[in-house]
Amino acid sequence: MKIAIIQDWLTLKGGAEAVLEQVMELFPQADLFCIVDFLPEHERGFLKGRRITTSFIQRLPRARKSYRSYLPLMPIAIEQLDVTGYDLVLSFSASVAKGVITGPEQLHICYTHSPIRYAWDLQHQYLAEANMTRSIKGMVARAILHYMRLWDIQSAHSTDHFIANSVFIARRIRRLYGREAAVIYPPVDVDRFAQSDDRDDVYVTVSRLVPYKRIPLIVEAFRRMPERRLVVIGDGPEMPAVRAAAGPNVTIMGKQPDDVVVAHLQRARAFLFAAEEDFGIAPVEAQACGTPVIAYGRGGALETVRGEAGPGRSGLFFAEQSVDSIVDAVTRFEAIRETITPAACRASAQRFATDRFREAFARFVAEALAAHGATRIEERQRYLA
Repeated sequence: MKIAIIQDWLTLKGGAEAVLEQVMELFPQADLFCIVDFLPEHERGFLKGRRITTSFIQRLPRARKSYRSYLPLMPIAIEQLDVTGYDLVLSFSASVAKGVITGPEQLHICYTHSPIRYAWDLQHQYLAEANMTRSIKGMVARAILHYMRLWDIQSAHSTDHFIANSVFIARRIRRLYGREAAVIYPPVDVDRFAQSDDRDDVYVTVSRLVPYKRIPLIVEAFRRMPERRLVVIGDGPEMPAVRAAAGPNVTIMGKQPDDVVVAHLQRARAFLFAAEEDFGIAPVEAQACGTPVIAYGRGGALETVRGEAGPGRSGLFFAEQSVDSIVDAVTRFEAIRETITPAACRASAQRFATDRFREAFARFVAEALAAHGATRIEERQRYLA
């Protein structure tokens, strides 16, 4: 059996690449395709020298730094990747990968990190952050995003099976595409983190400093709580806003190596998470260290954090992305923190261990292949009869 794996792009090693790594371990004979491949040399080890087929966008001017600016060309680029010689096509899509063209004899399974969020529910935020709400550029951008939505819906029809990375994304797939999706949570290397029972009197947040992560909100909340200490680890375009919001009780460390991040997670009183994520790996990693999570109660956090009172509780939620709501959540946490044990946090994280992902994904593919083969036989028998 010939297998093709389709990834949106390879530019940095993050959560999507963690999924890809495990799937390539399951199917080492598979060929890999993507829109562009600019993954740094020091992050390429998991590819094990595998040859990668890229699209024409790889060779366009300034693609390395500005590949996202070629968004209008990406539907064409993904459709030009030739996978006609493959029996099984596995796409991993947060943008356009699911739009690869397959034939009726091929089986196409799409693992969906998310439908194209900047074309759907994040459109207005995307335009506002780019300062394109009223300009001519904004009108052009709206037209492009409208085209992307139409293409996104149309390309969903060519997928045989959808897998969502969370119940939250399964609901979005149902709403946008009218399709049901199985849920297989992405793999988290929980074994990389050791549980710690010792806590410092410091809260921690670890994140890329980009707008939707809402790190300035967390920092501003702690400025209102001068008796509490916060450590911020990460870097990105929101760094000036983070520094402007910080009081003397907030330590901003910038980007740090893994061992420093793990050490802070293991000693933190709690981990703060204010983003609405499709899944969100960081809260799971914090729990793997035995650390409770205080999270915004929307999106994937509702599935990764056990916020209900009881022996298995691993954190709590706040209802709004606001300073007041975060302050209230920290206050509530202080009142109940003795009831949340490191062992309960670790047990919560174990639900997303790598071996569970591999087992569930391999089983889904095997069952889909069996059903696909049976359907083809039935169709031929009906035709011959």
